[in-house]
Amino acid sequence: MNQLGEKTNLIVCQKSKISDWMEHLQKFYSGHVYDLTNKKQFGSFLNDSSTETRFGIINYELAFRRPELLNLRDYTLMLDESQLISNEKAKRSKFILKLRPKNVILLSGSPTSGKYEKLWSQCKLLGWDISRQVFWNSYIVTKKVDYGIGFPITVVTGYKNVDHLKEKLHEHGAVFLKTDEVLTLPEQVEQTIRIRPSPEYKKFRKTSYLKMKDGTELVGDNTLTKILYSRKLCGEYSKDKLEAFRDLVASTEDHLVVFYCFTSELRALEGIADVENRKCGVVNGQRKDKAEDIDILFVQYQAGAYGLNLQGFSNRIIYFSLPLGKGSCDMWEQSKKRIHRIGQNQTCFYYYLLVQNSIETWNMKALKEGKELTDKLFERMNNEGV
Repeated sequence: MNQLGEKTNLIVCQKSKISDWMEHLQKFYSGHVYDLTNKKQFGSFLNDSSTETRFGIINYELAFRRPELLNLRDYTLMLDESQLISNEKAKRSKFILKLRPKNVILLSGSPTSGKYEKLWSQCKLLGWDISRQVFWNSYIVTKKVDYGIGFPITVVTGYKNVDHLKEKLHEHGAVFLKTDEVLTLPEQVEQTIRIRPSPEYKKFRKTSYLKMKDGTELVGDNTLTKILYSRKLCGEYSKDKLEAFRDLVASTEDHLVVFYCFTSELRALEGIADVENRKCGVVNGQRKDKAEDIDILFVQYQAGAYGLNLQGFSNRIIYFSLPLGKGSCDMWEQSKKRIHRIGQNQTCFYYYLLVQNSIETWNMKALKEGKELTDKLFERMNNEGV
């Protein structure tokens, strides 16, 4: 970006990385640096008439709410974790594809996560004028599959003309660095710790209603609440899972990274860590503790599955719960890379605490197949007793 020499530069990244970019640019480069999440600084960025270089930094979720950015011209656009625009139907992707930068820089350690169909929007941004339909017809192999939900679903079964695809990417500036010659990362070992489903989970699954001992009522009156309470009954409400987590914490003095979904889970897990006299830190929407002088770092997926560099902190991740919903596949894959990255020199261990024959095992199966556990698929599995 500095070598390209444009006066105006726009960086789009995750919200959790804005402060890192601000600090980096202010420390190593001359010019004005603006935090575009701040309305006052956003206005100053747009109205900066000085001859000095200006850098504006904004997160993906907010960028499409700043339509004034569409008026920028003659600037360099940099996307940090560019795979976040792989879903061309998302608002952030549609907005970014409307931008008119002079230069584009895309940074990503996993632009496709092994799925070439995710490349189209990034190719368009790099200047490759190819329609989505032509891209899919040229490089993606699909078939129609009937899952018994009333209509067939298009499923990707493979790829074709891959060498030509890579040639076209090179023509448009793509540089692939992750080869066997460039780097070798440590081995990854996955271990599933199987938890018995509780009587409460089984009852709720049959009746969609449960009254807890403390009087709390769980009512699954629609698919959303069924999924929510099913997950909670496999999470902080599962005594066996909490005990399994306690055993893992007590079994090692190594630093641990723990991924979780709900705030209620965090409270239960912090309580266990406190009993075990382990110092804890948290990365979520409210906190971003540094991995210094702590033993366990609890990370909420939305806040820390991308961007965190934890290879110097730990080589062990505990998955207390799994992500679910749009983007869950990429989020799960990215979460594993927080420790499995350049600079890691130890084998990486991943521990999955999974309640058997439950929504968790269905979700894990879907994630491993690169799919998302949709409402309709959940309903089919629930009704069939899979």
